[in-house]
Amino acid sequence: MPLNRKRNGTLAIAAGVMSVALTLALAMSAPNAGAQTMPDSPEHATLPPPQEVVQTIFLKNVPEQNDLNDIQTDIRNMLPRAKTYGVQSQNAVTIKAAPDDMETAQKLIADLDRPKPFYRLTYTITDFDGGKRTGAQSVVILAELGQRSIFKQGNRVPIITGTNDSHAQSSQVQYQDIGLSIEATVFGSPDGLTLRTKFEQSALAGDRSANAAQDPIVHQSVLQETAKLAPGKPTVLGSLDIPGTAQRQEIEVKPELVQ
Repeated sequence: MPLNRKRNGTLAIAAGVMSVALTLALAMSAPNAGAQTMPDSPEHATLPPPQEVVQTIFLKNVPEQNDLNDIQTDIRNMLPRAKTYGVQSQNAVTIKAAPDDMETAQKLIADLDRPKPFYRLTYTITDFDGGKRTGAQSVVILAELGQRSIFKQGNRVPIITGTNDSHAQSSQVQYQDIGLSIEATVFGSPDGLTLRTKFEQSALAGDRSANAAQDPIVHQSVLQETAKLAPGKPTVLGSLDIPGTAQRQEIEVKPELVQ
């Protein structure tokens, strides 16, 4: 009997050890056993890309290619994720972007697509003879901001540049403008206007006979200037001495915003 009890006790201990070993083996073989499943944190969550939308916006006040390019450049710099395409023939911009970027693009275009102001430029040409004022002439030009305006007054004089045949009477003729010519371009804003202008006045030195073959002699005075202007205030651009005489001309300009 004592021998059987000892043997039974030994068997019971061995069985207990085998049970513990089996439990550990099962625990180790089960993946993530006993681990608590935690949801992904917001910073590690993968969000789907925002859905893009496409819209074509027609511009009302952009007649020039440079203005269209400026608007496209502004949108691309401010919204690098957006895709912008300009359609010059339609004065339009097609944009592909996320809804938030599209809303921002619409606001940018609304700010940029505005009518350009017009300025009334009154040029006054005052004649002096020996220091005494003898007369004045005024020329009014309506200039759109950023666009060149041209005024011409006078005659076109034919100049023979060659003949088709030495024995023929036909000739090659070019024409030269004689008289007053003014070019003006206004830049900036009402708070700081800049005028780029070219004033040119020419006249024939004298009459020629009908049989004269030589080219005409032309007296010409040119003033090319870039000046800062103040709306409503005249600015003297300069003065021109008339060759061979004691006469001179003084040119001033006065800009006024057209409402």
